[in-house]
Amino acid sequence: MEDLSFEESLEKLEEIVEKLENGDVPLDDAIDEFNNAMQLVKVCDEKLTKAEESIAKIVEENGELMDFVVSDEE
Repeated sequence: MEDLSFEESLEKLEEIVEKLENGDVPLDDAIDEFNNAMQLVKVCDEKLTKAEESIAKIVEENGELMDFVVSDEE
């Protein structure tokens, strides 16, 4: 799964969520899908973190690197 792009991972995650929301998935399959979804969430989170770090390094002010602070507010 780590070889998928962020967009591909997000698309697969959305497909799994839709499948689980329909409620017609047998329990064992639902557990497998949930496990896959959690792996995709981890991949997406890692890719976002790397992107944030890259942006923080690019953005400079007065010749100094600025810290990139991410708010957990939703």
